[in-house]
Amino acid sequence: MTLATRITLIRVAFIPAYLILMYLSAGQSNIWMWLGLAVFILASITDYIDGHIARKCNQVSDFGKFLDPLADKLLTLAAMCMFCQWGAFPGWALMIVLTREFAVSGLRMVAGPKGKVIAAGKSGKVKTASTMVGLCLWMALPAMPVIGWIVTAVIVLTTVYSGVEYFIQNWKLLWD
Repeated sequence: MTLATRITLIRVAFIPAYLILMYLSAGQSNIWMWLGLAVFILASITDYIDGHIARKCNQVSDFGKFLDPLADKLLTLAAMCMFCQWGAFPGWALMIVLTREFAVSGLRMVAGPKGKVIAAGKSGKVKTASTMVGLCLWMALPAMPVIGWIVTAVIVLTTVYSGVEYFIQNWKLLWD
């Protein structure tokens, strides 16, 4: 197992700790929220580190191409689910995110038996980075509703755009 993959697995391991801390915060700006934010930031930073190491040390693998976006999805969806539970993140926006993630995962499943691996594209990376940064801002300033509206808008727009782009670039895989 490569170092890059181990770092990705660390990101996955951070998720339960993050969820527990956020649950304890009850959506309020308190020590639990700040600790949850710290765990989320650390987990988010591992996304950059594992990608950098994978490219620099020639550790890019098909398993890494699968695991890295999955870890990102699990981390960001965990945060969105917590905000949704508190009534701050709208259910329709969460449904848009889930639909995109299932659709892109389905496209990857269709591509696999055909010997194709669909790695994260630039728009998917922008979506992930803007989502992570936005969720961090929201956790840091939970009492400011305008932050939540802006973050929700950015998440929805980047999610839809990147999802459409994945299908435009790979639509032939569905018909081959």
